[in-house]
Amino acid sequence: MRDEDVVALGFRDAEESAGYGMQPLPSALHALDLDTVRALGADEAARRAVGLLQGAGYWVHLDVDVLDDAVMPAVDYRQPDGLSWQELETVLRTALSGGGAVGLDVAIFNPRLDPGGTIAERLTECLLRAFDGQG
Repeated sequence: MRDEDVVALGFRDAEESAGYGMQPLPSALHALDLDTVRALGADEAARRAVGLLQGAGYWVHLDVDVLDDAVMPAVDYRQPDGLSWQELETVLRTALSGGGAVGLDVAIFNPRLDPGGTIAERLTECLLRAFDGQG
């Protein structure tokens, strides 16, 4: 996969990552950080992300730690001020509509940090609504 065929949307840890000596995102990779998503609105940011993806189809990869720590504590790398459930649903609905998405995977969720299953249930509901909204 080429860097220019990737859009990173909603990340918010660039400064922290740099502080730990991690390499920045490749310059050819399209990046819409959380501040940009908030400035544009989740729907418009997702539309722009999809518009950057040229070709026959694209894959949607969801790291659930993009969600705000207050609503998604079942991850190993917790951070405040992430997306809300509604923002995530909007982004996913937009990304999954229009026929360009060829697949979706969900990562980073740690079920051991959700012993009652309530967070997994909320995540499932969000995913179902996002799929339900696709045309």
